[in-house]
Amino acid sequence: MANPEGTQDADEPKERKPFLLRLQPELLEELRAWAAQDLRSLNAHIEFLLREAVKKRRGGK
Repeated sequence: MANPEGTQDADEPKERKPFLLRLQPELLEELRAWAAQDLRSLNAHIEFLLREAVKKRRGGK
């Protein structure tokens, strides 16, 4: 949420953008099962995995 100056507070999540992702059915089911094991939604789990991959690519920062 923006504050009166029109800027976003640091502790508030940034706006999420919708994105269509096509996956093989087998991969989708594997990700669903993995997400359920980690008590995450499929969307949150995919976002987590992507964030971890980007962090690793950047050298763990």
